[in-house]
Amino acid sequence: MASPNDIKKGTVINISNELWSVIDFQRVAPGKGSSFVRTRLRNMKSGKVQEINFKSAESLTFEDVQYKKMQYLYNDGNLYTFMDNVTYDQVAIATGDIEDAIAYLKEGIDVNVVMHAGQAISVSLPQKIQYTVAYTEPAVKGDTASGNVYKDAEMDNGLKVRVPMFINHGDVILVNTETGAYSERVNE
Repeated sequence: MASPNDIKKGTVINISNELWSVIDFQRVAPGKGSSFVRTRLRNMKSGKVQEINFKSAESLTFEDVQYKKMQYLYNDGNLYTFMDNVTYDQVAIATGDIEDAIAYLKEGIDVNVVMHAGQAISVSLPQKIQYTVAYTEPAVKGDTASGNVYKDAEMDNGLKVRVPMFINHGDVILVNTETGAYSERVNE
């Protein structure tokens, strides 16, 4: 058992048989009462974010997870298959375990697969992923008079993103996987 004072970013905590990863934390020592640790946790299965306070006297169960760099291969409708590029071992993860990441996956992309007790439980995406614009409406002269104007675009994997007016069909862009927003155009 561990103390809440041992919490760091990235620590994985077992709460009611669910694994939660620490996104952010703050130790609080109020003038009156006992100290506590305020945390923002992300559920490793559902991706749900929740704020939880732990009293300093509580005991927690920290879990050991490994992050394996793997390449996304394909999905068969129910399972998403990833391959270790060193050992060529393949693991399959159920659709329900990676729902938030599915929209960003495309064949050949490298992701970190979260492993716990020898089982793949979820994936951790890179912060930015490169996509090619498969379809977007052309910009019309005069549309940009009001400043930052965005239009809809569809990426090569089907992901829909709002992009600036100067982005055209075939352009390569970076998309932020945390927000789902356009980040920048890549010069090739």
